[in-house]
Formats: sequence, C-alpha cells, structure tokens
Amino acid sequence: MTQPSEQQISEYLAAAGKAAWDVPDITPQTPRGTVKTLGVIGAGTMGGGISMNFATAGYQIRIVETTQEALDRGLSVVRGHYQRSADRGRFLAEEVDIRMGRYDGRLSLADLADCDMVIEAVFEDMDLKKKIFTELDRVMKPGAILATNTSALDIDEIAAVTSRPEDVIGTHFFSPANVMKLLEIVRAEKTAPDVLATCLDIAREINKIAVVVGVCPGFVGNRILFARQEQAQKLVYKGVMPWEVDAALNAFGFKMGPFQMSDLAGLDIGWSKGAKTANPIRDALCEMDRRGQKTRAGYYDYDENRMPHPSDVTAGIIREITGAADSHMAQDDIIDICICPMINEAVKILEENKAQRPSDVDVVWLNGYGWPADKGGPMFYADMIGAGKVLRVMEDLSAEDPGFAPAETLEKLAASSGKFTEIDTGGLKTARD
Repeated sequence: MTQPSEQQISEYLAAAGKAAWDVPDITPQTPRGTVKTLGVIGAGTMGGGISMNFATAGYQIRIVETTQEALDRGLSVVRGHYQRSADRGRFLAEEVDIRMGRYDGRLSLADLADCDMVIEAVFEDMDLKKKIFTELDRVMKPGAILATNTSALDIDEIAAVTSRPEDVIGTHFFSPANVMKLLEIVRAEKTAPDVLATCLDIAREINKIAVVVGVCPGFVGNRILFARQEQAQKLVYKGVMPWEVDAALNAFGFKMGPFQMSDLAGLDIGWSKGAKTANPIRDALCEMDRRGQKTRAGYYDYDENRMPHPSDVTAGIIREITGAADSHMAQDDIIDICICPMINEAVKILEENKAQRPSDVDVVWLNGYGWPADKGGPMFYADMIGAGKVLRVMEDLSAEDPGFAPAETLEKLAASSGKFTEIDTGGLKTARD
C-alpha cells in the first residue's frame, strides 16, 4: 500500500472540495433565479432540519403539514434545537425568537403558491411524491423551483408528472439536515441550467458542501453504501457476526460500521409489523421489538448509556435464519470485502457519468458518510491499494455473485497501472448533451 503524507492528503482534499463546485456548463453568466421565500413540505425530522438551514440564513419559510398537531410538533422540535444552541452560547438567546419568526406554518399545499422555491421532504414513497408534485405543478407560480429531498428515488419519474420538468431538481440533504454539511444536488434529465445554478448558489448561502450528481438509484453516496451493506449482509450469512464486521470497519477508520449505523437509524425504517422484506434477520429483530438504539436493542444490546454490546439474542437469530456455523474472519479480509465493492461501484457511477469527477465521490463520502480523512475518500484510497488489488477482490466476489462483476474501467486500470483519481468521465451528462 502506498501511504501518502498528511500534506498530500490535505492538498488533495482541499482541491477536491473546490472542484466539486465546478460544473462545466454553469458559469457566472448563467442566469439565476431569486429565492426569498422557501416552501417546505413536511415538518418532521427531515423537513424541520432542512428548514433550519434556511431560517438561519435569513429566508422566510412557509412550512406545510397535514395536521395542526404535526405542524405544532415539528415547529416545537425546531425551537428546541435553536434553544439548545442558544443555551450553549452559539448565539444570543433573542436569536431563537428571531429565527422562529421566519416560520409561517400552513396546512395546504395551495398556501405555497407564491413561494420562489419549494422542497418536498416527505417519506420515501414514489406514489406520494408524484401526487405532491402533480399538485405543486397545479398551484405553484411559473418559474418556481420544485425540489425533492429523496435519497434514492428516480427524480426523472417525479418530474414527468409535471408540465415543467425543467424546474424540477433533487436536493438530497443528509440527516440531521441542520448539522450535516453535505448536499447532493441531483441534476435530472431536464433540469434547466438556471435552476441548477440557483441551487448551487443557495447551497453556499446555507453553508453546505454541494456535489452535483446524476439520477440513478441511490445517486452517488447511497448507491455506494448499498454495495457495502450487501457485502456486510453476505458476511453475516457466512457466520461472521455483525460486531465483527463493525469492528473491522471501525479499525479502518469509520466511527460506525454498517450494523451500528442501522441500529442508530432504526431497524424499522421501511418495515411494518408482519412484513417480509429482503432482510429476514432485520424482520425477526423488529418483530421482537429490537428496533435499534431507540428500543435499547437491535443488532446489539444497549445499556442505559446507549453503549452497544454483542447480543446473544441476535446471534441466535442469525444462526437460526442463516444455518451458518460461527465463522471468524481476519479484519483485513472483512475490510477488503466491504471496501472494494464500494470502489467498484464508484467506478461504475463514473462510467455512467452520474458523477462529474472521481474526487466528487470522495467529497460525498468524506462529508456525508464518515469516511476516514486519513484515507482521502474511496477513490483516493483505491489509488493507495492499487487497481490490481481491487480487481482481485472483485473477481473473487463476482465468482459468488455476478452482480459484483468488476467494472470495465477497473480492469483497464489494473492492466495499465492507472489511477482511480484520474478517471476522465467527460463531465456529468444529461439527455440535453
């Protein structure tokens, strides 16, 4: 492994962060819209967090919920966040009321009609989002930006229900949205340049690190995450316990491994009682009300301080469902099996022109997913270990599952000793190109 110096890593990350803002067809001369009033649909965890970025920056916020109770609850949570920040001395106490004074709560989408931009932040259900955008198309003024906060859904499909797909864009905030710096701006097939330019300018105003990405399942960040999660699950089905997988990724530098992260987020996301999903281990845990940290039991058992401990209950469920005997694997092998598919998926994303450049992938994973800074990002780390090593791991994994076949570009890099950080995508392309 080639170990770069701290200075080399620092210089790379600084250049990567700067380059992410550069979109070839967006220039200072590209027209921009004016956004003074922002509509937010949903006052829950995401909607409330998203709105705080704008209220803090001085925007007027019109926030819509389906019931007065949900609206009051959401605004109460927002006030609580601001109050805790004031109590910690981050700003003056009177600033809490000033920021809350920028909110205007409503119960009808029609009340957003004169907003300059609206961000939909309801849960991940395509039919619901399409219903909302059909209504937004009917009520919103001409030229308003229509944004969706989806983390994985097809924005082209959402845009297609409107008569103005050029005004539709993805703004994928990361949770908690009032804290996390990353913002994936998803350029759909027909998103107009002025809409993208306006959203990039707004991202700077609300102090986000923006990365422009294309439409594909999971976009850049989550698509790569899905590859890691799938391999982590495959290890469990071979008898490697979740805490062993997490420990290896902790040793790599992640503060949280895949199962620790699942417990934090809640195992019942996308699950309902009696449901049979593609993850029967998760289903069984949820049926036992082991839904993560919030119930003090998930993959792990949790003490009163929310400290995780390996669970005999979980181990028993895994043995029963998988039928696999307990297996122990070296941490380096677990790391290779989880990390190399991420690199391979990133290469496929670049091949499909769903990211502008390799360093954008690194910016996403550093700022949205806790990638260890001393390893520079998935593409930078890939150059540290070399394309030959990544290819060997992927060939082994694809022998078990053809879905993890090596990317064509990976094979070329291995043959030529090429660099991942120098892959030339030609820029993010849309159907207009």
